[in-house]
This record gives sequence, structure tokens and C-alpha cells, in this order.
Amino acid sequence: MSFDHEQNYREIITKAVVGKGRKFSQSAHTVSPAHRPSSILGCWIINHKYRARKDGDVVVIEGSYDTNTWYSHNKNTKTEVATETVSYKDVVPLSAKDENCDKFEDVHVRILQEPNCLEANISPNGNKIIIQAEREVIVEVIGETKMCVAVNPDGCIGDVEDKNWDYELEDEEFEDLDPNFLVGDLEE
Repeated sequence: MSFDHEQNYREIITKAVVGKGRKFSQSAHTVSPAHRPSSILGCWIINHKYRARKDGDVVVIEGSYDTNTWYSHNKNTKTEVATETVSYKDVVPLSAKDENCDKFEDVHVRILQEPNCLEANISPNGNKIIIQAEREVIVEVIGETKMCVAVNPDGCIGDVEDKNWDYELEDEEFEDLDPNFLVGDLEE
């Protein structure tokens, strides 16, 4: 940006996205069911909760979710659901950063992929369940930054003074009015 000495410039301090990052995570969780599983009938993940904070050049997301695994036991004659709460910690590097940021304000997390189960299997020793899960997030760090803008001495292009605006109503605008719109007696 070149500066024209005859043009006036202003420095504006504003809030803006000053850092961005994205992370895809896969993890394995071992669940200990109450009974020795015969087969896995289904697995789902619910109750995802998280908190995010900026820590230097990264955003740390600490969260948890519940895994629910429906399985059969007793030689496939009975079923049960094994529920376990899993905690995780994701470190998301900020790949796009504004070095001119004076003060960081907030971290916004957008979940691209809620935690979900990819696969659930019985462990090799046969008494546990291994769950493969995935999740993906985008983080944005909001902070104060400084911008330099040129001031046009003639004002903004397209500015029109109020006197040039036509506030008169046209007859066509009255055609769609419902004469029964007012309900009740006006002389009460």
C-alpha cells in the first residue's frame, strides 16, 4: 500500500479474526463392559462438551463425550449397553496468525465433525471393547488489531443527502392494504 501525502489516513483499532487453525483427530478407547461380550450390536457417541483456550501459538480444546456400546453376551442370548465417559485434549496449531494483534479476546470453535464412532470391536483377549472415534474442529482467535484506511475528502461514493430521497407513497402501494386489518371498535 503506497501512501499519498495529500490523502488523509486513519488507524482503526477493530476486532478481527487474528488466528485460525484446523484439526482432525482419531482416537481409540477401551471400554470394560459388565459382561464378556459375544458381539457388538452398535456404538454411538453422545453428550459432547468442550472448552477452548489460547495458549501461545496454539488453541487447547479439552472435552469429553459418552460412548454407548450395545453388545450381546452370554452366547448372544442377552444384550446390554456399556456407557463410558471419555475425556480428550486436542492441541490445534494456529496456521494463520496476525502478528499485529495487540490483545486477544476470544476463541471460537466450530465443530466440523462431532465425535462419532468409526468402528467398535471386541478386544483380542475377548473381555473388552475397543472403540475407534473421530472428530474435527476449526478454531478462530478473535483479537484487537490495527488497520490503516484512506479517508476520502469527498465522502463515501454513493452517499446521497436526505433531501434527494423520495419519501412519497405511490398509489400502487395502497392496493395491497387489507381494509379489514383493524379489528375492534376504534371508538371505545
